[in-house]
Amino acid sequence: MSAPTVDVHAHVLLPEVDALVAGLPGHAEARELDARRNGPAALAVSGPMVRERIPRLTDVSVRLAAMDAQGVDVQLVSPSPSHYNYWADEETAEKVYRLANEATAAHCSAAPDRLRGLGLAPLQHPEAAVRALDHALDLGLAGVEISSHAPGRELSDPAYEPLWARAEETGAVLFLHPFGCTLDERLDRWYLSNTVGQPVENAVALSHLIFSGVLDRHPGLKVLAAHGGGYLSTHIGRSDHAWSARSDAGAGCAHLPSSYLRRLYFDSLVHDPHVLRELVRVAGADRVLLGSDFPFDMGTEDPVGVLRAVRLPDADFHAVRGGNASALLSLE
Repeated sequence: MSAPTVDVHAHVLLPEVDALVAGLPGHAEARELDARRNGPAALAVSGPMVRERIPRLTDVSVRLAAMDAQGVDVQLVSPSPSHYNYWADEETAEKVYRLANEATAAHCSAAPDRLRGLGLAPLQHPEAAVRALDHALDLGLAGVEISSHAPGRELSDPAYEPLWARAEETGAVLFLHPFGCTLDERLDRWYLSNTVGQPVENAVALSHLIFSGVLDRHPGLKVLAAHGGGYLSTHIGRSDHAWSARSDAGAGCAHLPSSYLRRLYFDSLVHDPHVLRELVRVAGADRVLLGSDFPFDMGTEDPVGVLRAVRLPDADFHAVRGGNASALLSLE
């Protein structure tokens, strides 16, 4: 029997988390930063876009009907990255991750054979992030979703070593999904905040994990990068050259940077069949998983059709369609 079709990049909106943080010190400033980064034209389009999709983001029956129409058997559901709230103090952050984890688990429990979930971990408080991961796993979630950085901290920060160690020990999935790009107002027109910003943040975050030796110290870590890992896979040769040519670039990791792509996982959402073929080539057909960014406008309504258009060998097509995700998530 062939593996189910599994979409590993699908989101749930959690109004209870937004209600929890509304009006708290720091919340307005975070919203203002987000507005500055995106610009008024993007916000004018994004507001109605999200509102139109609220049923798919919150109602399990609507979600399942959409999955049926797409030919998707199972979704790995993660909170909308707008729920990260990395500005929050430790007490608030604890409330946020507990509520987000519980609400996501409840959403998925309405269709346990078709929905697996991910929780949140507050990267701005590394010790709390470990507790958040344990809380998510205790609820039956597959792991947690994290952004590309937290204020003042990159993923290479030694403070995250306990999080990587715990994730490796438990076999948890860490879904790397950026929210916001630190290029700020340089990207505030034409939706560059997303089209350029997300791939940049993915590439920067993964480079921190690679070059700092995190993946050497934690070879069993299960990191799944959204958006195909951004620009990294198509430009990894530049990283390899630097590692070979410069002592500073090669100081932190033991092997060629490109070799670490085969230790990471990537979703298939790159919007270009040639780029997806290249991702499969450099990471391996066993490391790329179907992803749609359900149900947002920067995703795809037909993830299986998009994958089929790449014309991969049959075995590779079925691995990406669902076999790899079935193995990663231990689906029956």
